[in-house]
Amino acid sequence: MTTLHRTSLTLPAAELGPENPLPPLVKPEAVASVSNVDELPADLAAGLAYGRLGTVLPCRLQDGYSRDRRDRELPALVLENDRLRATVLPSLGGRLWSLVHKPSGRELLYRNPVLQPANLALRDAWFAGGVEWNLGTTGHTTLTCAPMFAAEVACPDGTPVLRLWEWERTRDLPYQLDFWLPDGSEHLFVGVRIRNPHPHDVPVYWWSNTAVPQTASTRVLVPADQAWHYGYSGRLDLVDVPGELTYPARSGAAADYFFEVAADRPWIAAVDETGAGLGQASTARLRGRKLFLWGESAGGRHWQEWLAPGAETGYLEIQAGLARTQLEHLRLPPGEAWDWLEAYGPVTADPAVVHGEDWRAATDAVTGLPPAGVLEARHRAWQGVADAEPGDLLATGSGWGALETLRMVACLPGTPFPKETLGPEQRPWLDLLDGETPHGDPRVPPPATLVNRYWADLLAYTADNWLTWYHRGVARWAAGDREAAREAWRSSVAAAENAWAVRNLAVTATDVEESARLSLRAWELAPEVQPLLVEALSAQLAAGHAPVSLLPERPEGRLALLTALTRLRAGDRADAKAVFDAGFEIANIREGETSLSDTWKALSADPLPSRYDFRMK
Repeated sequence: MTTLHRTSLTLPAAELGPENPLPPLVKPEAVASVSNVDELPADLAAGLAYGRLGTVLPCRLQDGYSRDRRDRELPALVLENDRLRATVLPSLGGRLWSLVHKPSGRELLYRNPVLQPANLALRDAWFAGGVEWNLGTTGHTTLTCAPMFAAEVACPDGTPVLRLWEWERTRDLPYQLDFWLPDGSEHLFVGVRIRNPHPHDVPVYWWSNTAVPQTASTRVLVPADQAWHYGYSGRLDLVDVPGELTYPARSGAAADYFFEVAADRPWIAAVDETGAGLGQASTARLRGRKLFLWGESAGGRHWQEWLAPGAETGYLEIQAGLARTQLEHLRLPPGEAWDWLEAYGPVTADPAVVHGEDWRAATDAVTGLPPAGVLEARHRAWQGVADAEPGDLLATGSGWGALETLRMVACLPGTPFPKETLGPEQRPWLDLLDGETPHGDPRVPPPATLVNRYWADLLAYTADNWLTWYHRGVARWAAGDREAAREAWRSSVAAAENAWAVRNLAVTATDVEESARLSLRAWELAPEVQPLLVEALSAQLAAGHAPVSLLPERPEGRLALLTALTRLRAGDRADAKAVFDAGFEIANIREGETSLSDTWKALSADPLPSRYDFRMK
């Protein structure tokens, strides 16, 4: 019989730490930009142009983590039958952490031996391993390190379904994941539904990212003869499949390959030298398939060690999405819902064929994928319980869904957002709904601003004070009304000088000297907020200054890099290099960032030490 139970995992884990109190008004340097749009098919180019987000507002960044790992307990939910055991982490975006094939004892996923956040997600913190569910915009979801609601739902035959659900805040969309493991099944089915409760279109992005172990002989198989290659040169080019790309360990650089899947039943698999591995298939709506690989450069290998310290082997990701590439968004009409069914399970193939020269024979050799008819039948059966009310909560998510459904007076069958989950983060906005003007101490970081059109309208018609002007500015900035945002922040400062509006003016200033001056003033007003010091130093350097007087005595993390850059700008090359020689780590070094290697090149003719090598090309 299939069972569902709660448990916990104990593993070396770094604490997430506090959220950054400063609103992320601009994205960091873009990695996902395409330089050859004019060469692409019209429908692909249109998808690239539609729906991109300039910020992750109303969310805040999760950049308060370190690399101090200690044994910690993580809540987990286990769904299993006599063939498979699936472990889900409800407090971390519903990550499918493990999928064990019980008859063979094989772990089908890449199960990370540690939990180490790193700067790869839209909100910064991300961790490697398992299957991640990405809703929002290009990049790893804002919910990847956030809790979700979880509860049990019963199928008509009594088999338990594990349901997880949450409210995605950058798009204001509710979604659910239903994990279903029928008795005797060798496939874990995952039903996904995204709903648009609004009277307007919403850009939608979804990718299910599956990490699998990578060995020297791992081959990725997919029913496609061509793929769109995206590397860190910024070009999107159509290339032939197969080739070396189907053997990730033979690749020298990190890259994405988005396959032009021709089959009515889209699928992708990764197998080892014996022909054994994991396969992922879905109903037709989830049309896209992708291979991501870190590559075998020194930087690529370092990234894998950075994300999974102590792992014996590296990993790669096989992914599935709604669009052809991860650089596109689709249009979800008002009042509509999209759903599909995914299947995860073991696959096998004759190793001589699957690793042979005949690509079509290799893909045809993969066995263990569910037939299209089975997937469609399972999909229809799951749709029959998609609206079923869940039982008692097994895990609790945020209060944002309760706030939004209360504002909308909306009922979303199958995914309740209980009023009991409303907490201190939602209190100022509940008060605003009741007509109360926001108030606060200008010496204290303000609460995160809600920025959709409904909250922006409420803010526009409330009384003026420093805090309402501050919130109006953030909402206007998110809506693209740049000058009106800056005018609001100037009004906030005029009402009561505060570090938060001054900082926003600094970040959005077009003149580097003005940015340097304002960022310094923001830090002077709130010197205990370390992100303000990071921004002040960065702005001074961008303006060509050498802010030696601002340097901390014992710099760590990014402040150590800024110290080296400041010493270098001041002409003190020896002291700048001494920072590198002493050793430091930037816990949230960004994917694609080359600040460490660039600074080292300016300091020394010696080879870049491996600990500082995060180059992806």
